[in-house]
Amino acid sequence: MKIAKNKRIVGLERAQLAAEVVRRYAVGDSVRDIAESIGRSYGFVHRLLEEEQVTLRSRGGVRKVRAAV
Repeated sequence: MKIAKNKRIVGLERAQLAAEVVRRYAVGDSVRDIAESIGRSYGFVHRLLEEEQVTLRSRGGVRKVRAAV
């Protein structure tokens, strides 16, 4: 679902988009992946999730563990 650039998303369309973003985030998609797939910025997706009061995951990636000396 790509959204046209510079198009303002309001009302029912925003609510539907927010529901889709929340669903995708809940199943494990990253904010960046969602943003890229809908053609919007990271900040836009992040704001949508905050508006929907979603608890955001901490920044991910594999952490290196120091070897015991």
